[in-house]
Amino acid sequence: MTLWFVFALMTAAAIFAVLWPLSHRAPRIGGTELAVYRDQLDEVSRDRAAGLIGEAEADAARVEISRRLIAASQVDEASRPVPTPVWRRRATALVGLLLLPAGAIALYMAIGSPRLPGEPLAARLEDIHQHNSLAAMIAKIEQHLERNPDDARGWQVIAPVYLRLGQFQQAVTARRKLIALQGDSAEREADLGEALTAEANGVVTADAKAAFDRAAKLDPNEAKSQFFLGMAAEQDGNKEKAASIWRALLANAPPGAQWADMVRQALTRVGAAPPPATAQAPGPDAGQVAAAAQMSEADRNAMIRGMVEQLAGKLKENGDDLNGWQRLLRAYVVLGERDKAHAAAGDAKRALGGDPGKLRQIEDVIKSLGLQS
Repeated sequence: MTLWFVFALMTAAAIFAVLWPLSHRAPRIGGTELAVYRDQLDEVSRDRAAGLIGEAEADAARVEISRRLIAASQVDEASRPVPTPVWRRRATALVGLLLLPAGAIALYMAIGSPRLPGEPLAARLEDIHQHNSLAAMIAKIEQHLERNPDDARGWQVIAPVYLRLGQFQQAVTARRKLIALQGDSAEREADLGEALTAEANGVVTADAKAAFDRAAKLDPNEAKSQFFLGMAAEQDGNKEKAASIWRALLANAPPGAQWADMVRQALTRVGAAPPPATAQAPGPDAGQVAAAAQMSEADRNAMIRGMVEQLAGKLKENGDDLNGWQRLLRAYVVLGERDKAHAAAGDAKRALGGDPGKLRQIEDVIKSLGLQS
């Protein structure tokens, strides 16, 4: 409504600009000059009557002033504008009042978008964010880090991005910078070793192995360092040692570990039989399966939903159960309840936020299920 009010004011201003000159007659030009010459003739007559000038002088002055008066009168007549007929001024005013607004409206209807609904600010901002390229985002982070080189959070964010984009040298620099700012940890040392290995085209170099050894010393159960230490043994030709490291890694793997299949493939590669995969979650026993087989479809769905809701209730009490969160997310996806799956994904990340290892695993599950927010 405010926009249309502004448009109306603009139209009124345009009409006023057209009609204002039509409401005034053109001023007469030269009238002041003629009056001056007439005053001069009267003054000459007064001076002659008072005896200030002689008759000959008075006649000469009258002749000169009269000549100028006649010339000025001729110019005034020639420059006087021809008066515009009243009907023409009225016709022009009518055109300004009616055709100008009508023409503006017709033009807007032809080339404007009067039926296009307004787009909310949030949608416009979202569209802008969607068009921001990854390169532009990286450039912004890099500019921020140039101004704030001690921002550990910035290095932590950009390091995995470098790694995924194949910018391995930058990834190594970011990993080293992060360790310098935040100190050693098994996860940071393992990440540094991974970047060094990627920079060497998959070869576990001496520097990379040293980083993995430091990670294993800080946390013997750190999965990434153990996997790459096994790879280092394989590259050294010690396949038995590699198989031993990877079997131990699988033995300590949490249920549903995303990297377990990769370790089994590595065992197969060195000629070692991988251990059988364990179930990711305990299932119903034989009696429950037999009972479920006798149920109707609706009863079976009700039973499954009841078990899922029971699991969700347990996770509210104990949010540190990584395996439970994985089971719950997959169950919601299988049931087609993606709204609940998205909500559970957010709850899982908040509950596991204090453990970087578990948080990373649950984020991998969320990504694999297509539940990113």
